[in-house]
Amino acid sequence: MNILDFKKYKAGNKVISMITCYDSWSATIIEESQLDCILVGDSLAMAMHGHDSTLPADTDLMALHIAAVRKGAPTSFIVGDMPFLSFRKGLVPAMETVEKLMKAGANALKLEGIDGHSEIISHIVKSGVPVMGHIGLTPQSVNQLGGYKVQGKTDEKAQQLQKDALALEEAGCFAIVLECVPSSIGKLITEKLTIPTIGIGAGNSCDGQVLVLQDMLGLNNRFQPKFVRTFMEGFDTVKNALNEYDNVVKERSFPSNKESYS
Repeated sequence: MNILDFKKYKAGNKVISMITCYDSWSATIIEESQLDCILVGDSLAMAMHGHDSTLPADTDLMALHIAAVRKGAPTSFIVGDMPFLSFRKGLVPAMETVEKLMKAGANALKLEGIDGHSEIISHIVKSGVPVMGHIGLTPQSVNQLGGYKVQGKTDEKAQQLQKDALALEEAGCFAIVLECVPSSIGKLITEKLTIPTIGIGAGNSCDGQVLVLQDMLGLNNRFQPKFVRTFMEGFDTVKNALNEYDNVVKERSFPSNKESYS
């Protein structure tokens, strides 16, 4: 997949599949799968580093993980998140982040929201860097939003989401993530835009879907939001494998002669 395919997919009513990825070994598996594209999200602060929000992810950490994913998935289309406040400190610091993340291996970058930084989005796009927008539940604003809550539930807020989506399209975004909004709003925004929408908790009318890899594999038994469907019982599968390894080590059946050097 490349940047031109996103609009082609929407025009052809072909759904886009996207998954988060944060390291080389899982990127290697994703590269061999049917999935269309990868998001190296700042959710890595939570999924990989145990924080309770995305805020601790900074530019250096994002660049480190993007580089690791690129090594594991050399031909995949990779979108990297611009982390908390990296695009709110002025144009020069924002472009320094853009340069670092693109040189780490991203094909495009994702920014949350638009209010107050629409000109920066336009500048990034005009500099030759594809930008994916992100509205609805924007995790970098979790403290202002009062937690991880569904957005756009009132008429006023729903109308604002529509305005923001259109503004992001006008600013030059090639796609927009819609997170945790009523399915009716996801459908309405998707129909209004000429660029594709990627939903996460935004209903099945979006032009594509994205999930966190660890969530859809059932690896996180402490966090199960409504919008997640698990496609394997990863936590128990891995735990059982670890326990089996523990058993064979302690009963001295591993390593066997076949697994030893003579």
